Amino acid sequence: MEKIKIGIIGAGRIGRIHAENLGRLHEAEVLAISDPFADDSLRKWALELGIGLVTTRSEEVLDHPAIDAVLICSPTDTHVPLIKQAAAAGKHIFCEKPVSLSIEQTAEALEAVRSANVTLQVGFNRRFDRNFRRARELVLSGEVGQPHLVKITSRDPAPPSPEYIRSSGGIFMDMTIHDFDMARYLTGSEAVEVHAFGSVLVDPVFAQYDDVDTVIVTIRFENGALGVIDNSRQAVYGYDQRIEVFGSGGSVAVANDYPNTAEVHTASGVKRDKPLHFFLERYTEAYIEELKQFVSALGGSIPVPVDGRDGYQAELMALAARHSLKLNRPVRLDEARQLRKLATTHEGGM
Repeated sequence: MEKIKIGIIGAGRIGRIHAENLGRLHEAEVLAISDPFADDSLRKWALELGIGLVTTRSEEVLDHPAIDAVLICSPTDTHVPLIKQAAAAGKHIFCEKPVSLSIEQTAEALEAVRSANVTLQVGFNRRFDRNFRRARELVLSGEVGQPHLVKITSRDPAPPSPEYIRSSGGIFMDMTIHDFDMARYLTGSEAVEVHAFGSVLVDPVFAQYDDVDTVIVTIRFENGALGVIDNSRQAVYGYDQRIEVFGSGGSVAVANDYPNTAEVHTASGVKRDKPLHFFLERYTEAYIEELKQFVSALGGSIPVPVDGRDGYQAELMALAARHSLKLNRPVRLDEARQLRKLATTHEGGM
């Protein structure tokens, strides 16, 4: 099989991780990487990986005649223009989440992908975690019966910087969006309504940017199942990532990953190491697996595992959650779109 030739746009932390992971795949080859702040250190790193072209201009990647697909790892506000340009150039696309911070712009990007008949995969890496995937398989096989409840806990070990908070799009679009996607993935059903509660309990800086750092979201699904998501921007004991699906035939739960399974039992108590500290450690294998499946999808072996509609639906849930928090009531997903239009009209008239 001929290798899939790939270009990467954005050489920040996640762009570099993807480049290094692609280097492990025999079916893929990274030909180029772009970043507006490309410097000698980036060129040295790229040379060590065998990446021939390093540029400050994304157009050089998008116009490269040998490149089959691009990974968009740049800031969120650049995603939609880059998706449109990539689609127009006939390139397949892997885009980090979220596609955008505007549901209307995301719809435009998906239409560009559809019109160009190219593949789009959205970077919801948690679906590729071996334990979460096993939980999904058990639900699909009927092992736990009809899903009744899904519970998802996702708590970061430390809050992000104020600069990041300012441009993040808020906790629902930046953090909870992973859990919205996971809730759909685990239940196999679409959400119809969400009710969000939030507080600023970790750092007052979140309030300065009209954001919160601690949330609970309840969800009602089309199949009648109910969901609960809890998030915090700071868990002092490490990265807390747990799920449970409870159904008519039983339940399946996934606990945290730890550096080891050793426990120390003494007269003073029982101790073990804290959970793996952050997402790069917790989801190392998931990041590799999502790219394996993207490359396989481009080769025609499998359907794309997380498509544009998955990205859109998770963003719609995030939008509904944001409206719910502001309005202090449940918000249906079909209502969220209309509330967004009204808010946009009001903002435009001020």
